[in-house]
Amino acid sequence: MRLHIIAVGKGRTSPEATLTSAWLARLPAGGELSEIDSKLPAGTARCDDEAARILKHVPSDAALVAFDPKGRDCSSEELANLLSLWQDEGRSRACFAIGGADGHGAAVLARADKTLSFGRAIWPHMLFRAMVAEQLYRATAILSGHPYHRPS
Repeated sequence: MRLHIIAVGKGRTSPEATLTSAWLARLPAGGELSEIDSKLPAGTARCDDEAARILKHVPSDAALVAFDPKGRDCSSEELANLLSLWQDEGRSRACFAIGGADGHGAAVLARADKTLSFGRAIWPHMLFRAMVAEQLYRATAILSGHPYHRPS
């Protein structure tokens, strides 16, 4: 299954961008990062513009996860089970959307198959990308029986 992170903002050459790329490169089927940006001022119009730009990167048959602090907290094992379920359903791609400073627009949340979080804390966007990429790698390691993941 091809895994794709779609994130608002530009990572440029930050250490976090390097880390994100390194984790995505480890994914068995490869990983992808698409960065989108809106030039509109903060507010509803910007969220809606970002949502439309995110959804342009999501194929109609792909599963979509929207990350949101109000989403359901998800363990590594639960994420692995979700990927396994989607693979069993015949999905060839899963997309993981990281919104901008004001969160996701309504269109992304409506399209999302799941709305998840990594806890209630708010994380810096660039660091969160790396965290998502690592968790995607961990989930694929769990599914393949690789010893990288050691449950507590």
